[in-house]
Amino acid sequence: MSIGSFFKRRLIRLHPMIVMAMLIGAVTFYFQDCQYFNNIAGVPVWKLLLVMVIGVTLIPVPASLDIRGWAEMHPLVGPAWTLFFEYIANILYALILRRLSNVMLAILVFIAGAALIHLAVTSPQGDIIGGWSIDPPQLRIGFTRLLYPFLAGLLLSRMVKPGKINNAFLWSSVLLMIILALPRVGAHEQLWMNGLYDSLSIVLIFPIVIYIGASGEIKEGISFKISKFLGDISYPIYIIHYPFIYLFVAFVARHPQYTDDNASNGLLILVFVALLVLLGTILLAYAIVKFYDVPVRRWLTNRFMTSVKKS
Repeated sequence: MSIGSFFKRRLIRLHPMIVMAMLIGAVTFYFQDCQYFNNIAGVPVWKLLLVMVIGVTLIPVPASLDIRGWAEMHPLVGPAWTLFFEYIANILYALILRRLSNVMLAILVFIAGAALIHLAVTSPQGDIIGGWSIDPPQLRIGFTRLLYPFLAGLLLSRMVKPGKINNAFLWSSVLLMIILALPRVGAHEQLWMNGLYDSLSIVLIFPIVIYIGASGEIKEGISFKISKFLGDISYPIYIIHYPFIYLFVAFVARHPQYTDDNASNGLLILVFVALLVLLGTILLAYAIVKFYDVPVRRWLTNRFMTSVKKS
């Protein structure tokens, strides 16, 4: 496959949802105004639209366009920072990484893994959280978070063939739940312990989860339907969910009476609203996939990738 075809395929798979996410972020932006996002009220429409247009390209916005005030490279859709780094990874793959030998790639994986562990163990918070700003410390976090998973995934795809594991869906799910059920380890005085836990989970456990998942096969039944549904909405719900989190935060900030210890029904109301946000986001993600993402990608494939199998 040529480099041009590679980039066209990646753009067709990823970019329609980025456009939709930025549009959702712009439409909901002014409704997110509250004490936690106190920059919003004074943002002129022209600046909002400019940030949206730049966001569609995934080019990070400068500090002068930080319309939320959280120093994000994409203020309308926070998670878009990961796609910025993913695009960089795809450029590196197309130009350099795909030409490397397995030995050279393994050396890079080792270096990237060591850098990840060092960052997590020595960070002030004892984790690898960050990467969404364009200042040097945050860029370091972003590139460190990018390189090991991407390089290790590439090496695994070359050297490890999936086996046959019964109930792989169940076992990989259980393993993930065990890891995620322990969000932090160690006390405040031993932050390095949590950094070691986080980084070793990424370096050692997550590749095992991927291998188990790749070694299973689901052809029918409820597990197949659940897996397909979750797979269909995984990327859409990831890229559109943050504007709705912002809306929920604004709702809570505007109704402090619901967080009052003396409010008898306050917690129930917040739980109800949170469930509405959760279910509404899931339903919207599915609707976007069915009525927007798939048709648009099919049209783009027919228009620009006639030699590529339809998605």
